[in-house]
Amino acid sequence: MILTEEQLQDLLDKSLAELPNGTEWAVTLEGSIAEGFGNPSSDIDFLLIGRAEDDLPTMPSLLFLDGRRVEIRTRSVRQLTGQLRAVEEGAERPGRLSEDLLNRCQRLLHSHPLRGHTLVAEVKALLPVERLRRITADWWAHRARQSLRHAMALLCLGESDEAVDWTRAGLVQTVKSWAAGRGETYLEPKWLSLQLDRAGRPDVRDRYWELEAAAPASGNADADAARDHLTACLAFTAELGLTGVPWRPERLTVEGVAGVTTWQTGERVHVVRARRELFALGDHAGAVWRSLVLRRPLLRVLDAAADTGVADPGPLLAVFLRYGLIRLAWKGGGTVTPALPLAAPPGPVTPPPSAAQPLLSVRGAAVTGPRAVDLMPLPADRFAAAAMDLVWSNVVVENAVEDLTGALRRGQWRVAELTARRAVHAALRGLLSAHGVHPLPADSDLVRRLDLLPSGTRPIAAHAGELLRRTADPENGAALLAGVRGFIAQVRGAVGARAFPLSFDSAETWRATLQLGYDWLRLGAHLDAQLPIEEARDLLAGHGTQPHPAR
Repeated sequence: MILTEEQLQDLLDKSLAELPNGTEWAVTLEGSIAEGFGNPSSDIDFLLIGRAEDDLPTMPSLLFLDGRRVEIRTRSVRQLTGQLRAVEEGAERPGRLSEDLLNRCQRLLHSHPLRGHTLVAEVKALLPVERLRRITADWWAHRARQSLRHAMALLCLGESDEAVDWTRAGLVQTVKSWAAGRGETYLEPKWLSLQLDRAGRPDVRDRYWELEAAAPASGNADADAARDHLTACLAFTAELGLTGVPWRPERLTVEGVAGVTTWQTGERVHVVRARRELFALGDHAGAVWRSLVLRRPLLRVLDAAADTGVADPGPLLAVFLRYGLIRLAWKGGGTVTPALPLAAPPGPVTPPPSAAQPLLSVRGAAVTGPRAVDLMPLPADRFAAAAMDLVWSNVVVENAVEDLTGALRRGQWRVAELTARRAVHAALRGLLSAHGVHPLPADSDLVRRLDLLPSGTRPIAAHAGELLRRTADPENGAALLAGVRGFIAQVRGAVGARAFPLSFDSAETWRATLQLGYDWLRLGAHLDAQLPIEEARDLLAGHGTQPHPAR
């Protein structure tokens, strides 16, 4: 150790003087210094063990003594017993064994007793060091398999840079597994060089560093070079005893993910993740998504994606994988779940929300490009509710224009005024819905609440205010109708609804309206979103048809 026993006891005395009196502690030094590593900047890690019945705090206390940072953790015998038993019980499923738990127990079992040696020995005896070696070696081996399988998949998908990084991760994890079997169980990889020096196998150490140095440069890795490096690493890891990772990419399969569902509206493909988040796919991304057949080998899935005519579909599949919309499995080996030590836990990535505006149209969400896999910036149920409100507002617009036309023909001027306002308000509800506003403001507040929207909608607000102040009489009735129609065209142009069916023009346009509404209602009902009107339930029950079909 870099500190003498006398120096450690002196630091311990000064540390205990900073703590409340009245507790008798057994004390052990853990961490890098206890392992024989460390340097002048390494902190001093004291673990204080007591027989208290209550749980002691997990968070350490930090002291600054004699130019060093001292970290003091406290644990009861009962807490330590529970941790050591949990590691033993979790050994059968290394993929689920907590890194933090294993790390805590490893540090204890390799610690250096300073006070209360008998109690420290009593606790350590609960999990023999030899057993810890096997558990730690298996834990690292499991992670190495996942990383190397993931690297293999990324190579198939054309993601060479990422494949190189995961190959390096798998190489480190394999060597850590091998070293753990020889007693070097300390988890942090930063001391790997010293661990390999102590392991007594210069050939393994030197080959590891050769392979590490041979990794293609990150940033623009050549696919062939990335594959050659992975192949060399797989050969070396097999020599070290790692099993389950032959170069067999055909063993990788594409699988579904629980809670991921697909909803198409017009040509737009929407994918809901975990019933909370909604992704909108651009035309190319949507074509690749529609080509997916689950439970097939990754290589066959890639071939099918290429048949769509989309150039370079592999990176799109990698995005689906990264976002947790699909998963990979290894035949006979379960889901591929790569993870790095002392890093963020594995799991799907959530990208920044899409900045597309307006957010949606009657035909689907707006996207930022043909290869986009855009996360909508509001929860999936609110998105679906806003989309249903958008469709329904356009139906109300069509009905209001029809009523306005009839009222003007009959000279019903006050009816015409109220109907024109209804048309304007319905169009504004559609505009706000297209930008994801839900619930909507009251009609009387709609114009003022347009200040929630981008500045490009200011002319619409001005136009709406002018129309809402108009009156209807024989002299300006035609101008009022023209103004309302122009306003509706202006709003629909802004929200991508120019092609909205003339709902009440014919049986054909009414069927088109029902089908459009049904597409969104299916998604809304799946997410338990608020329906715009109660009659929508009947449309849903009738699978997009009206309840009383002609015989």
